[in-house]
Amino acid sequence: MILDTNALSAWAEGIPEVKDALDNASRVAIPSIVLGEYYFGIRQSRYHGRYMDWLNRVASNIEIISVSQKTAGFYAQIRLEIKRMGTRIPSNDTWIATLAKLCKSPILSNDTHFDRVSGLRMICQV
Repeated sequence: MILDTNALSAWAEGIPEVKDALDNASRVAIPSIVLGEYYFGIRQSRYHGRYMDWLNRVASNIEIISVSQKTAGFYAQIRLEIKRMGTRIPSNDTWIATLAKLCKSPILSNDTHFDRVSGLRMICQV
């Protein structure tokens, strides 16, 4: 399973539905894009230290997936498909969706715009 930023945040907050989904996953990965968004968010938080400590504890046990040349080509293809449908999703989420499709893993997220990406499996958190 690939975590979107809102799922990573919910995990840090101890949301039971996210913990259950993670406990049942055979694979958990965080895209480097999600990690960047999360760092951005916690650096603005008054609980910066608490979230950094949590992230440092869990990050060592989680696979971090990054963009490659192959990913970039798939990103362009997915972005064109979305554009041809006359719709849009945020650019970072297009990258996240691309990584999930390449890994053949579902995305754990609250963002329904991932539904616009054909062939992408979603696990919606509550």
